[in-house]
Amino acid sequence: MKTIKVLGMMSGTSLDGLDLAYCHFWGNNGIWDFEIRQCTTVPYEPEWYEKLKNAIHLSEEEHQQLHLDYGIWLGKQAKDFSKGSDLDIDFIASHGHTSHHRPEDGITFQLGDGQELANASGQKVVCDFRTLDVRLGGQGAPLVPIGDELLLSEYDFCLNLGGISNISFQKGGKRIAYDIGLANMPLNYITEKIGLKYDKGGKLASKGKRRPDLLKKLNSLPYYEAPYPKSTGYEWFSSEVKPLIEDVKFPTEDLLNTLIHHNCEQIANAIKAEKPKKTSRVLVTGGGALNTYFMDTLQKKLGKACTVVVPPKKFIEYKEAMIFAFMGVLKSTGQINVYASVTGAREDSSSGRVFTPIG
Repeated sequence: MKTIKVLGMMSGTSLDGLDLAYCHFWGNNGIWDFEIRQCTTVPYEPEWYEKLKNAIHLSEEEHQQLHLDYGIWLGKQAKDFSKGSDLDIDFIASHGHTSHHRPEDGITFQLGDGQELANASGQKVVCDFRTLDVRLGGQGAPLVPIGDELLLSEYDFCLNLGGISNISFQKGGKRIAYDIGLANMPLNYITEKIGLKYDKGGKLASKGKRRPDLLKKLNSLPYYEAPYPKSTGYEWFSSEVKPLIEDVKFPTEDLLNTLIHHNCEQIANAIKAEKPKKTSRVLVTGGGALNTYFMDTLQKKLGKACTVVVPPKKFIEYKEAMIFAFMGVLKSTGQINVYASVTGAREDSSSGRVFTPIG
C-alpha cells in the first residue's frame, strides 16, 4: 500500500492547546506502521480558552456559531502549519474539541465544523468520529484503542492521561477500553486558581500531603463502581468532583497530592483487576506522563504487578493526534475504526464524516 500522509488534529479536555501531528502511514494485509514526521501544539489564547471551556453553557444558537468559528480557526491553523513546512498532505483528520458528552442520553458533540475547516484549509477533511458510535448505542469513547490494537500491540496496557484517564488492553481476543476516571482535569483546575496552567513535573504535588477524608470521598464516587464499557467527561467532573474540591480549604499542594494519589489508586485498581503478569508493560501517554510525581506514584501503587513505560516526549504529547489521523486513514479506506467491544455499541463501525472544500 502507498504511504498515506495525514495531518491529525486534536484538542483534549484539559485544554492545553491544539495538537497537530503530520504523520505517514503504510501497511499491508492489516499490518500497519507509522511515523510522526512533524508536530506542534498551538496554545489557546485566553479568548479561545474561555470560549471552549464554557461552551457547555452556551445557548444552542451561540454554540452553533462557536462550532462554525472554531472550524474556521482550525482550518487556519492547519493551513499555517502545512504551508510553513511545505507539507504534502492527503487529508486532515480532526477530532475537534468536545463540548458535550452524554452518551447515555445519545448526545456527543465535537466543536469544529468540518465544512468550514475544509474551506479554510483548502484540504479534504475527515472528522466527527464519535457521533455514529453513539447512535449505535455506544459510548462514543474512548476511540484511541483502535491505534493501540493496530499500531501498539507490543504493550499489554495502553494508558492515556489527558483531562480524563483511559485505558485499553486485549482480553478474550478483543480490544477492551474505557475511561477509568480522572487525570489532569482536576489538577489543572486546582493550579488555575493560583495562576498556573499546570503543575510542571508534579513539583507542587510532591510537596503536599494526602488528606484522607478527601481521598476517601473521591474513591467513593459511584462512577468507579460502574462496569465497563463506560466513558465520562467534563460534566461528571463538574457535578461530582468539583464540589468535593471546593468543599475543603486545603493548601494547593495538599489538594494536588491527594488527587494524584486518588488517580493512581483508581488506575492501579483497574490494571490489577485484569491480573497482569510481572512482565506486563503499561505504555503511558498524554500530559500526565510528563508529571514525574504522577508516574512515580503510579509505579508505587502498581508495585511489582507490572512496569510503567514512559515513551519519548514527542510520542507522549502527540499520540492522540496521530491516532485520529490513523482513524481518518481507516475511514478513507473503508475499514473499521471503532470497536464495539470498546464502546458497547451494537456493532463495529467505520466512523467519521468527509468534507471537501467548497469554492
